[in-house]
Amino acid sequence: MARMSSPPPSPERVRLDKWLWAARFFKTRSLAAEEIDKGRVRINGQVAKASREPKPGDEIEFKSGYATRTVVVKALSAVRGPAPQAALLYEETAASIEARERAAEWRRLAPEPAHAIDQGRPTKRDRRQLDDFRGGASRQRWNDRWSASLDE
Repeated sequence: MARMSSPPPSPERVRLDKWLWAARFFKTRSLAAEEIDKGRVRINGQVAKASREPKPGDEIEFKSGYATRTVVVKALSAVRGPAPQAALLYEETAASIEARERAAEWRRLAPEPAHAIDQGRPTKRDRRQLDDFRGGASRQRWNDRWSASLDE
């Protein structure tokens, strides 16, 4: 039996947390609700609650990754579908796209120094190599003082 691939019927009312999840901005509905509860999501410039019902034409602003995104609601859906279908639910503003691209360029040109570290603390072998590079002074003094040789 073949399945029909038509979009689900658009509900008249849907909660904000459910819409953000259905539009694929958050991986789970609880993550969307958590961001809303923390006051990080605004509808038309006002802090929103999870139970708020967005309407087509509303402007929703929220933080996604490193940048703040601003999207205009185009359609409502309470069902999480494939990404191409979710993209039809909203339209990102030109200012938001420009800000995201600017932030991505800034991160590319000035990367976080901590991201260049491949490992955590140096190993014993790494420490010894550092000591040798610095002149071996610290290890040499330790060996001179605590020598266990029979020659002395």
